[in-house]
Amino acid sequence: MTLSHKQKASQQKKWASLALVYGALCWGVIWYPYRLLNEVGLSGVQSSVLSYFVALVIGMLLFWRRAAYISQIPFSAYGLSLVAGWTNLAYVLAVIDGEVMRVMLLFYLSPLWTLLLARIWLHEPWHLPQLAAIGLSLLGATLMLTDGLWIWPWPQSTSDWLALSAGIGFSLTNVITRYSTHLSVAAKGMLVWLGVFGLSMLVLLWLNGVNGFAFITDVTPMMGLWLVLIALLLVSATLLVQYGVTKIPAIQASVLFMTELIVAAIAAYFLAHETMSVTEMMGGLCIIAAGVLSVVTAETEDSAAG
Repeated sequence: MTLSHKQKASQQKKWASLALVYGALCWGVIWYPYRLLNEVGLSGVQSSVLSYFVALVIGMLLFWRRAAYISQIPFSAYGLSLVAGWTNLAYVLAVIDGEVMRVMLLFYLSPLWTLLLARIWLHEPWHLPQLAAIGLSLLGATLMLTDGLWIWPWPQSTSDWLALSAGIGFSLTNVITRYSTHLSVAAKGMLVWLGVFGLSMLVLLWLNGVNGFAFITDVTPMMGLWLVLIALLLVSATLLVQYGVTKIPAIQASVLFMTELIVAAIAAYFLAHETMSVTEMMGGLCIIAAGVLSVVTAETEDSAAG
């Protein structure tokens, strides 16, 4: 690899890392407007239908020149849409009803699933430092969920199970995204938004039938503003995350995305008045250390390869 190619690859990884951090920032605070909407009468499923519909509209405005290409994607790509749809919907439902940090940590057991999936599908090698980073992040999650009692944190409520399933879906989405190199970032983004919108529509129909859509007439201008804000965060975060996971290994992306935990912890403290114990803070530090180890390891390997 020449020096210029090496520098270009390094720059791409830096931008990809920043893209993932931005996505983590968005997802670390996006639960709050969903909770506000829930408090004024819009359930998580209803909010998902409307916010992802707005995201689809924004996407069509951004990518209308690529509409022909996006509409010609293979049917198999809709697997990404379905998995990403469940991941995002389950996350929203879990974070509305559950304790923010508990939901986040069950969600971020995802590196374990990513490690297995990346090995099977992408044939990414297992290195000791990466395994150490995964183990450290899981140690942190265990500390925060069990508060030092060392009892395996089995899901104890509906929100726990939703968070766990969303984490598995997130890992699967990352691996499918990296595997689907034939799809553009625009196509992947549209597939994600379509998946959440379509799945939310089906859930509403299943719960209430056609009458499940009567709530639309009760949406106020203030609700509309919140929904547009959510949609803007969704669009920007989705596109940048799709870019990020395409440019760097799936395991590193999953660990780096844990920046969301720091943002969520701060937001939960100031916005929802949720606090953390000393043991939980120690767990959080373990997770941060895991992320740093992952990044340093990746940069060391790049330097050795060059």
